[in-house]
Amino acid sequence: MTKGILVSAPSSGTGKTTVMLGLLRALRDDGLAVQPFKSGPDYIDPAFHRAASGRASFNMDTWAMGDGLLNAIAAEAAGADICVAEGSMGLYDGVATHGQSGFGSSAETAARMGWPVILVVDVGGQAQSAAATALGFQAYNPDLPFAGVILNRCASPRHERLARLGMDQAGIKVLGVLPRRGDLALPERHLGLIQAVEHPDLEAAIKGYATFLRDHVDLAAIKAAAAGVEHAATGSLPKPPAQRIALAQDAAFSFTYPHLLKAWRTGGADILPFSPLADEAPAMDADLVWLPGGYPELHAGRLAAAQTFWTGLRHHAQTRPVHGECGGYMALGEALIDKEGTRHQMAGLLGLVTSYEKRKFHLGYRRAILESALPGNAPGTALRGHEFHYSSILEQPDAPLAQVFDADGNPVAETGSVRGQVTGTFFHLITSEECA
Repeated sequence: MTKGILVSAPSSGTGKTTVMLGLLRALRDDGLAVQPFKSGPDYIDPAFHRAASGRASFNMDTWAMGDGLLNAIAAEAAGADICVAEGSMGLYDGVATHGQSGFGSSAETAARMGWPVILVVDVGGQAQSAAATALGFQAYNPDLPFAGVILNRCASPRHERLARLGMDQAGIKVLGVLPRRGDLALPERHLGLIQAVEHPDLEAAIKGYATFLRDHVDLAAIKAAAAGVEHAATGSLPKPPAQRIALAQDAAFSFTYPHLLKAWRTGGADILPFSPLADEAPAMDADLVWLPGGYPELHAGRLAAAQTFWTGLRHHAQTRPVHGECGGYMALGEALIDKEGTRHQMAGLLGLVTSYEKRKFHLGYRRAILESALPGNAPGTALRGHEFHYSSILEQPDAPLAQVFDADGNPVAETGSVRGQVTGTFFHLITSEECA
């Protein structure tokens, strides 16, 4: 059992990701082997975690994953000195209906692993009142281990004194106070942070966060707060969907959960990366082509001109399976309309036409019952995943791939598509219920 802590916040936008990255690098610079995790279905943050810690970061999801898979993912901490997990949204935010394992909140992850919570509280616009927020989060679940708070965006020494006074009166330990600095924000776009590979100077930014954290937080107290509970060693990762998997990997297609890549490699699969943006075709001897989600809408013109990629993809689809998730699904369709209203020709392997011209937000967990086979999963298999995009379907003439439901069991219109060997979904697969 490796001890750890979980960095969370009352809500999104409080600065917990920059705190997380600075903490990972500061602890690493202290000579510790630091194992990062991400609570919830986020596929952008783990790449930042890896850059800061030097170790692959893995998602833990108490709604989508059962005990076996969670145990297998927790085992990735073997050899580490400390685990540091980052929460999603607010600490207690999850779904309304109890799922396979839980409601999917960061608090559930912390409780299951025994990791004390460090709450990052934005004290901008308040002082002693911030203590009422922190006290409420601590008291909401008295059984949840609570390490203390880091006060962020403090305006002055006087502001700090007042905020600390409130925390002292509430009996809450202050682990650090971060002065307000506008240059610490990570660049964002419509799905949240930009991707790690797109950051103009990520290494310099992480070094800056680490220095900032070291100057303003009590690293010794954070190390001392780390704790954990023992879990059964039983559990395994999902099996790979094919032996040789051609995986699109570039700025347009990069949203693949790290635990799936680990599972494929552990299961003996060969992952053959290629770049559609560089007009590379998938490997000719691949058994499966997998197009992950990403930002094809930002590169639609360049993709439309990538004839070597399209030719190779269409040739593969004549005899072997192709699957696309979210952005990859849109690329398999007939056309993608960007936010300016320009129509870009895509693969045409599915009849799907999607548009960003009129944005519509789609967000949430998904449970899918397959009506047709998806690589590695037979018809009738129940899958767990997550959907997060702004595109709208204008045309979808193909047979639905699955019956899809949200976390509360309500039907979802985005059912995915199947045509011959080609399948696509708007949800990102986390696991099947058979191997959860």
